[in-house]
Amino acid sequence: MTKTLFTVFACLLFIFTACKNDNKIASSADTSMAQKNLEASHIVNKAFETGDASMIDSAVASDFVDHSERGDVGRDSLKAMITSMKKEFPDMKMETIKELADNDYVFTMMRFTGTSNGAMGMPKGPYDMHAIQVVKFKDGKAVEHWEYMQPGEMMKMMAPANNKNSADSTRKKTK
Repeated sequence: MTKTLFTVFACLLFIFTACKNDNKIASSADTSMAQKNLEASHIVNKAFETGDASMIDSAVASDFVDHSERGDVGRDSLKAMITSMKKEFPDMKMETIKELADNDYVFTMMRFTGTSNGAMGMPKGPYDMHAIQVVKFKDGKAVEHWEYMQPGEMMKMMAPANNKNSADSTRKKTK
């Protein structure tokens, strides 16, 4: 519930900020830093699609923190996740629906499609999920990352695995 509220709040804040028209003209320094942040974000996305984590050091700071369901993890954990996700979701495709960037953040609305091999708690078979990626940048490198998914999609994704676990625990209790 907290993640959902935060996601809604972050999106509304970003929309209101983006819609505000106070006739400011972005300086070329502002534009170039936002572009540099987008390029770094694209490097990370490409690494996830290809499974090649070799370019991560050029786009992600050494003190990077990924605020994930596994807790806060660093750059080395990100590299390991890239490698394991390629094995577990070999045909994963990532479609960028919308991305917005400034000097400090890149917000990306994404669609993930492919086939799960049954790892990571997901049922085997095709998947189609959406998420919002929020990445904080400093000096053109990612320093923090958050990901938010729609609760309904998370429940559909996990439902068969949860139902299996529930059935297994019910069987154990009745024996």
